Amino acid sequence: MFRRQKTQTDQDARDRDADAAGHDAAAADDGADAPRKPQPKGRPTPKRRDQVAARKQPLVAGSRAEKKASKQAQREKMRELRAKQREAMETGDERYLPERDRGAQRRFVRDWVDARTGIAEWMLVVVIVFLFISLIVAEQLRMLMSGVLWAMVLVVLIEAFFVARAARRRVAEKFGEPERGIRFYAIMRTLQIRRLRLPKPQVKRGEHPS
Repeated sequence: MFRRQKTQTDQDARDRDADAAGHDAAAADDGADAPRKPQPKGRPTPKRRDQVAARKQPLVAGSRAEKKASKQAQREKMRELRAKQREAMETGDERYLPERDRGAQRRFVRDWVDARTGIAEWMLVVVIVFLFISLIVAEQLRMLMSGVLWAMVLVVLIEAFFVARAARRRVAEKFGEPERGIRFYAIMRTLQIRRLRLPKPQVKRGEHPS
């Protein structure tokens, strides 16, 4: 009888301990789920304009000064390069010539065209003179000058055709396979007034190009 009562008492004690443990766990869960109160920062909240200004500041100290110095150095470099290119247009220095004028074949074509005397280089001068004279002369004379001008245009086209063929043939004889666009390069050089050609002519008229 005493054994049965002791067993019942032990069972009741275990049930009470289990209930107490359950209440403690629930309280712990409620404490975890409860929102935490913000802790004091110890400093005032920055204003919005101060935050925006802070975000706009460079990431690396002194980067603005370094960028300015870099741009200045780049401008100086470009200025020196342009000066060397202008000088190369006068002397024919291959190192600083534009891409379209570089190469032994194009130098040979320039010298060959500059050494010859043709009609095409005077075409621009004739056109300008015709435009001025046509404003002051009579209609009949203007028609006559127009016919002469068209005849000259035909002669220039024929000359350009033969210059292109001759330039390609001479390049092939000296260098082998001509570069692409070598004929067009010779034609455009031929149509320019000799004193205005760039790069400047390096040979005299009638001089055999090397």
